[in-house]
Amino acid sequence: MTQPIPPGRDGLIPHLVCEPCAAAIEFYVKALGATEIARMTIPGGTKIMHAQIAIGDRVIFLADDFPEFCPDGSQRSPKALGGTPVTIHQYVTDCDAAIKRAEAAGATVVMPPQDMFWGDRYGSVIDPFGHSWSFATHQRDMTPAEMDEAARATFAQG
Repeated sequence: MTQPIPPGRDGLIPHLVCEPCAAAIEFYVKALGATEIARMTIPGGTKIMHAQIAIGDRVIFLADDFPEFCPDGSQRSPKALGGTPVTIHQYVTDCDAAIKRAEAAGATVVMPPQDMFWGDRYGSVIDPFGHSWSFATHQRDMTPAEMDEAARATFAQG
């Protein structure tokens, strides 16, 4: 029987526009340890209209930019838009290693890994396609009061 929600596709699924999508898939495999699940190109062409990768047990959908199918003809990749307000976050066992791996694959480090006031070691990168990724390793559990005190101390430093 067909299920209304396919197995492993519950929850939210990011859907990234990447230009070129094929190169983005290769980057995510190398930089993030992704596994390619599926790839569908337009009939008779090479542009990808839908692809799926998995990072850990989470799926991400990808596609090339298709301005010809947008009502106003606009492009939708982060590079065409001049950046992205969205960051995809992943908890990892070694934040420093995750940042180094992404940088070695071609990402630009925008925040080197550092210990943060909320108890995580945290850093972030921009991938070659304009998407923002952050990585964290949780180091200590903190109460809301401890986090508030640490935040006040951090922001008081300027």
